[in-house]
Amino acid sequence: MKTTIALFALLTLSLPALANPSQQSIQLNLDLLWIVVAGILVFFMQAGFGLIECGMSRSKNAVNVIMKNYTDICLGTIVFYVMGYGLMFGDFPLFSDFESGMQLGHLFFQTMFAATAVTIASGAMAERTRFTGYLIGAIFIFAIIYPVYGGFVWGSAETIGWLARLGFIDFAGSTVVHSIGGWCALAGIIVVGPRLGRFLKNGEVADIPGHNIMYIALGGFILWFGWFAFNAGSTLESNQNIALIAYNTQIAAAAGALGIFLYFSALKHPLYASKIINGSLAGLVSITAGCATMTPIFAMITGLLGALLYIFGE
Repeated sequence: MKTTIALFALLTLSLPALANPSQQSIQLNLDLLWIVVAGILVFFMQAGFGLIECGMSRSKNAVNVIMKNYTDICLGTIVFYVMGYGLMFGDFPLFSDFESGMQLGHLFFQTMFAATAVTIASGAMAERTRFTGYLIGAIFIFAIIYPVYGGFVWGSAETIGWLARLGFIDFAGSTVVHSIGGWCALAGIIVVGPRLGRFLKNGEVADIPGHNIMYIALGGFILWFGWFAFNAGSTLESNQNIALIAYNTQIAAAAGALGIFLYFSALKHPLYASKIINGSLAGLVSITAGCATMTPIFAMITGLLGALLYIFGE
């Protein structure tokens, strides 16, 4: 009888723990859910890049542009799984036992980041690269270029990168993703040269307008939407800092677009929709590094300065 009572008491005490998972378990599941949802939204940014690049190109090259955007993430997912992730974080999924949800969630999220870096290079070299040549370059970015620099900044799961130990801050990838994509793009256009007809014999620059401003605008909205996940998802956990990151992302993009508007209005120059859209994207790129540590006023200044640098650098 005493044994029965003791077993009943033990079972009664255990039921709440079985029925109610621990707070730590709930937080872990929320963190994983946030990482996966953010990764899905970053994947959707590929549609934004594709629309902008197609819209900024001439209609005769639209198929080539969109096929490069579609194929690079398909090929790159495999390459990053086999080599890139392991080179970046010191743990190769192909040869490791990736069973935990957090490990797979991090692999998924980082795959989307690597794809973003590659797509930036695609846009810069649009209309003058062969399909196979571009894919070969994309493989190198997925397998080596992005992982090596990403490892310098973010390091492995156990340690931080050596640049971070020196005080370098890039929370969500202004340099790791966007600058790497930009430098690869610069290297590519130095090799392939300008589009035919871009420069006249007297050295003047000839404008080659895109064929669809609606594609550009829709692509800009999609990228802006996905950027909330791009930045806030980099917390890799569900916490209250997400609100600050999301708002800093919003205000920097708005300030970038407004800065372009004020600049062209002050100089009484024609105001192009594509410039304002790219101004908001410049603001988004600029705030990505410090979105978790700045107050909104400095995020606004950062977005504004990023847009002006875009205008002068173009």
